[in-house]
Amino acid sequence: MANEFPQTLTIAGTDSGGGAGIMADLKTMQECQVFGAAVVVAVTAQNTLGVQDFMALPQKLIDEQFASLAADLKIRACKTGMLADAAHVHGVVENLKKYDFGLLTVDPVMIAKGGAALLADDAVTTVRDELVPLADVLTPNLPEAERLTGLTITDNRGMEAAAMALQDLGAKNVVIKGGHEATPDQASDFVLLVDGRSFWLSAARMDTVRTHGTGDTLSSCITAAIANPIAVGNGHGPLNHWAYNQGGAE
Repeated sequence: MANEFPQTLTIAGTDSGGGAGIMADLKTMQECQVFGAAVVVAVTAQNTLGVQDFMALPQKLIDEQFASLAADLKIRACKTGMLADAAHVHGVVENLKKYDFGLLTVDPVMIAKGGAALLADDAVTTVRDELVPLADVLTPNLPEAERLTGLTITDNRGMEAAAMALQDLGAKNVVIKGGHEATPDQASDFVLLVDGRSFWLSAARMDTVRTHGTGDTLSSCITAAIANPIAVGNGHGPLNHWAYNQGGAE
């Protein structure tokens, strides 16, 4: 039956190098056995060495992409990535309020791995005040968490405080990625759930420079798991943690 297969949406910028942005999102969604669609907000000239240039699309074209998807597909979950500037963040927020595309994962992309700014300074306030309150899951790294909260994060206590501050801003569930921590042998993420429960996810740090697009990949995996649910219980059921191995809808 049409539209029964799990469908997801990425709202972000392209990466001409293929390793991050919408390209990474769609590859990840496909690998997680869901069908990925896209609203292109910006186009970048980018490779593994860095971002050479980017241009945001006209808001009218972005609005038309949202309308086109809403008229034909059944999006079960969506995510945001690079949104360029304050005006485009606001435009995306208005569309997310207009159309029901399911639960929202917000990856507040601000700076590329190579150091290039992907979000204008004046847009941080718009992300904080307008987009974060819509987030079912918010996935900032440490610098992004600091920019959104105004806090300085130097240890685990700081990550916990930042997560609580982000929840106070309206995000339901917060995953603060600890990859920027200075600890040489371990990386730890802090997860704060909407019901107040929290936990740490820790693993041995990998000695590699192959980290381009990690944030996009993580947020896309979360979105795919949300979009391909399992029916368990009568309340707020769990994510489908084996969405990666599951072919098609149930």
